[in-house]
Amino acid sequence: MSTLLNVSSGPHVRDKWTTQYIMTAVVLSLLPATVIGVIHDGVHALLIVLSSIIAAVLTELVFDKIAHKPDTWKDGSAVVTGLMLALSLSPSVPLYIPIIGSIFAILVVKCCFGGLGKNFINPALAARCFLLISFGRTMTAFQVDGVSMATPVADLIAGKAVNVTGMFMGSTNGVIGDSVLALLIGGLILWAMDIIHGEICFSVVIAFALFVGLFGGQGFDPRFLLAHICGGGVILGAFFMATDYTTSPVSKLGQAVYGALIGILGALFRIYGSAADSFSYSVIIANLFTPLIDTYIIPKPYAYRRAAIAAQNGEPRKPLFQSIPKPVIVLAVITLLAGGGLSGVYTMTKDTIDEQKAAAAAASYRVVVPGAETFEKSDAVAAKLEELAGQVYGSSFGRCYINEAFEGKDASGNTVGYVASVTTADGNDANITLAVGVNADGVVNGISFTELNETPGMGMRCGDPEFTDYFLNKDVAQFKLIKGGGASGDDEIDAITGATVTSSAVVNAVNAGLDFIHNVMMGGN
Repeated sequence: MSTLLNVSSGPHVRDKWTTQYIMTAVVLSLLPATVIGVIHDGVHALLIVLSSIIAAVLTELVFDKIAHKPDTWKDGSAVVTGLMLALSLSPSVPLYIPIIGSIFAILVVKCCFGGLGKNFINPALAARCFLLISFGRTMTAFQVDGVSMATPVADLIAGKAVNVTGMFMGSTNGVIGDSVLALLIGGLILWAMDIIHGEICFSVVIAFALFVGLFGGQGFDPRFLLAHICGGGVILGAFFMATDYTTSPVSKLGQAVYGALIGILGALFRIYGSAADSFSYSVIIANLFTPLIDTYIIPKPYAYRRAAIAAQNGEPRKPLFQSIPKPVIVLAVITLLAGGGLSGVYTMTKDTIDEQKAAAAAASYRVVVPGAETFEKSDAVAAKLEELAGQVYGSSFGRCYINEAFEGKDASGNTVGYVASVTTADGNDANITLAVGVNADGVVNGISFTELNETPGMGMRCGDPEFTDYFLNKDVAQFKLIKGGGASGDDEIDAITGATVTSSAVVNAVNAGLDFIHNVMMGGN
C-alpha cells in the first residue's frame, strides 16, 4: 500500500504564496496608514483598530468551533477585514461601532456564505455600509479635540476650500486611515509584489478623475481633482477594497472594466449624491457586477487564441471595438448616458434651483423679521463668516453652521431686527436649515424652516405651530430642551415625543443663531 501514488485533480503547480502570506503582506502594507492615523487621532483611534481586529478574529474563531470547521481564523483574513474596517471609520466613533461592524462582516457576509472565497461582496465594506445605514449620525460625526468638524470632502462638496496637502499627508479631519501618502506606499508595494492587480486600482483612479473632470463643474483643474482623489476613501477603496480576489473579476480586461465601473459610480455619487463618503457603495455595487463581467469576459486558455488561429488562416484582424463583448459596451454606454443625463439635468436646473432656494430663504427671513424691507450684511458679519470658513459654530451647539446673517431694515433705513440662517447636521434623517430672528430689542420673533426632511409624523412635527410657537416673543439668550414634558419657563422647550433627536437639533440650531446674533451682530447685547 505504501507504493501507491496519490493522484489529485489539477492544478498541480504549487505556489509559495499561501493565504496567510498574502494577508500578512496586506496587513504590513496597511501599517503606515494605521500608524499615522493613530499618531494624528490619538489613543481612541488605536482602541478602535484593536477592537475591530479582535472582534473579527474572535467571531471567526467562535464560528469555526460551533460549525466544526477548520481553524480558518489563523489565515489572517479576519485580521485584514477588521483592520480595513477600522481604517474606514471616524476616530471619534464609540467602540461598539467597530465591534458590531466586525461581527457583521465576519459572521454575516463571510461565514454565512461559506467562508473565505465564498463571499460575494467585500466584508469590510459591507460592514461599513451596514454601519452607515444603522448608525448614520454616529458614523458621520467627526470631531477634533472634542469639537465637531466637517470632513474635507464635505467641505469640497459644499464648494469650500480644502487643504489638499493635509489630505495627502493625513493631517486633516477624516477617517483613521486617511493618509493618502501612506496608503499609496502600501498599495504600490502590493502592486509591485503582484499581490494586487494594477488593472483594477489604476482604472478606478483614472475613471474617477476623468468623470470628476468632465462633470465636476471645474474642469480638469489639478488641485480640484487631487482634492477629490485624496478624500472620501478613493485610494483606500481602489488599492485595498476593490482588489479583493474573491469579489473582483479574473481576467485583465474584466478587471479594467470593473475598476472603471467603480471609478465612474464613485464620481457619480460624489458629484450628484448627498453623502460625502459614498465611495463604499460604488465598490459594493461593482462587486455585484463581478459575476456578470466574468461571464462575458472570459480569459482564453494558453492553447487557444482565436486571433492567432485567424492569423494563421489569413483572416484579417477584427477592429478592437468589435472584439469587446456587447454587454460591456452596453454597460459603458448606459453609464455614460446616465452620467451625461444627470449632468445635463443638473446644469439646466441649477440656476432655477438656486433662485428657488434664495426666494425661500428671503421669505423665511421676512417671517422672523416682520416689517423689514431690506436685509443687509454688516462688515462684522462678513468678517466672522470669513473667519469661520464654513466650520462648526461654537462648541456647545453640536454640528451647527452659520450660513448667513442679515440686519433687517424698514423703508426708512431703521433697524427692525436681525436674522441668522443656521444649518444643523444633527438631524435624525438629514440636515435641518432654519432662520431665527430677533427684533431690535433682542426679543425672539420666532423661527422659520427652509430645509426640514425628517421622519413624517415624528421629526416633521418640529415644523408644526405647536412646536415653533414655543420660540415666539421670548426674551431669552438660550433655550433649554425638556425631555418628557413639563416645560414652564420662557426658556424651556418641550421635546416632541418620539422625535427627541430632531427636537434637540432644532433647539441647538436656534441657540447657535441667537448666540451669533447677540455676540456678533448686536455686540454682546
